[in-house]
Amino acid sequence: MRQNRYSPDIAVKAKSQKRETNKSWRMDETYIKVKGQWTYLYRAVDSHGDTLDFMPSERRDEEAATAFFKQTINNNGFPDKVVMDKSGANYAGLANINLLLILAGFATMIDILQVKYLNNIIEQDHRFIKKITKPMMGFKAFHSAQATIDGIETAHMIRKGQLSEENIPAYKQFMALAG
Repeated sequence: MRQNRYSPDIAVKAKSQKRETNKSWRMDETYIKVKGQWTYLYRAVDSHGDTLDFMPSERRDEEAATAFFKQTINNNGFPDKVVMDKSGANYAGLANINLLLILAGFATMIDILQVKYLNNIIEQDHRFIKKITKPMMGFKAFHSAQATIDGIETAHMIRKGQLSEENIPAYKQFMALAG
């Protein structure tokens, strides 16, 4: 019996119930260890630090970055601008999204800013994930890493107050998601 079958469902429900975010995004990736190999965790937050989306990936390339941006846009709508580091793969992934917008007939494109120091918000947000995953010393399987990160990110969104405008205790918010 799989012990990690509930957190992905809760994460999907949490992503759909979070409050509206702004249109200025910060995007970056961090590393997690799976089966002794470093893999990547793509993450995006808005300019206020609210979590937009996250996606573990075995590779850091244009294809993975494009998939992450498609997922994030499907869950949050189109941003006005995305700030990222100097990663060529991430730039190429967002350039692919802009190309799709042009081909679909949209008049506006997403502004891409590659500024190292404007990404401090997401770099600080990575600390929370690292603080929890580092003592685990890695994961044994990619699917269990994904399920665990779904749970960690959902708990982090609850703590940030993204799922409720009222002052509802975190355990009640979690029970509402799980129920």
